[in-house]
Amino acid sequence: MLTRRLFCGCLPLAAAATLASTPSHAQSSECAVYTRERQSSVTPDRALELLMEGNKRFVAGETVNCDLIAQVKATAGGQAPFAAVVGCMDSRVPPELVFDQRIGDIFTARIAGNFVNVDTIGSMEFAAKVAGVRAIVVLGHSSCGAIRGAIDKVELGNLTATLANIRPAVDAASAPGERSSSNAAFVQAVAETNARMAAEVLTGRSPILTEMVQAGELRIVWAMHDISTGHVAFQG
Repeated sequence: MLTRRLFCGCLPLAAAATLASTPSHAQSSECAVYTRERQSSVTPDRALELLMEGNKRFVAGETVNCDLIAQVKATAGGQAPFAAVVGCMDSRVPPELVFDQRIGDIFTARIAGNFVNVDTIGSMEFAAKVAGVRAIVVLGHSSCGAIRGAIDKVELGNLTATLANIRPAVDAASAPGERSSSNAAFVQAVAETNARMAAEVLTGRSPILTEMVQAGELRIVWAMHDISTGHVAFQG
C-alpha cells in the first residue's frame, strides 16, 4: 500500500508510485547480513570491490534500502564484517554511508585526522585475525580540519597531543606554495601523505597484519574521500 507519507509533498506522485511498485530489498543479496560462511567467500580484492561499488551507488544516489531492524536481529548473535575502515571523525565522512554499507558489514575506527596508533593497530588486528575481515582501508578526506590544525600547530588541551600524531605527515608532504593551512594544495598533500603513512604503519608495526598480507589473506590500502562530490579514490 502507498502510505500517507508518500503523498505529503516529500516525493512526487510518480516517484511514490515507483517506490510502491519496487520490490523490497529486505530479502535481496545486498541486504543479507554477513555470516562467517559468507565472509569467507569474499577475497581481499573482492572486499575492496564491494566498497568501491558501494561508493559508486552513493555518488549516483542509488543506495540500497534495507530493513535495518531485520539486520539488527540477524546480527544479534554475532558479526562477520568483510572489511574495516580507519577514518576521520568528520561528520561529512561516515564510512557506512559513503560506501553504502549496512549493519554488520564493516568495522569502523574513527578519530580526528585518521591517524594510526597502538590502539588502532590492536583494533585492526582484532578485526583481521579474530573477526576475519578481508580488507582494511585508511580513509582520509579533503578539507580536513584536523590536518589544518596540525599544519598550524594548534594547541588546545588534549587536542595538542592528538594533532601531534599528524605532524610527521606535515613534515613529509610537499606542494607548490606556502606550507600553511591557507594553501589548499598543501592541505590536500598532507591529508594524502597522512593516509598513506597510516596504512604503512599498520603493517610496519604489526607482524600479525604483515603476515596476513603476505599470505594473501588481507589487503591494506588507503583512499581519499572528496567531500564536495562524495567520491572515494582508492590508492595503494
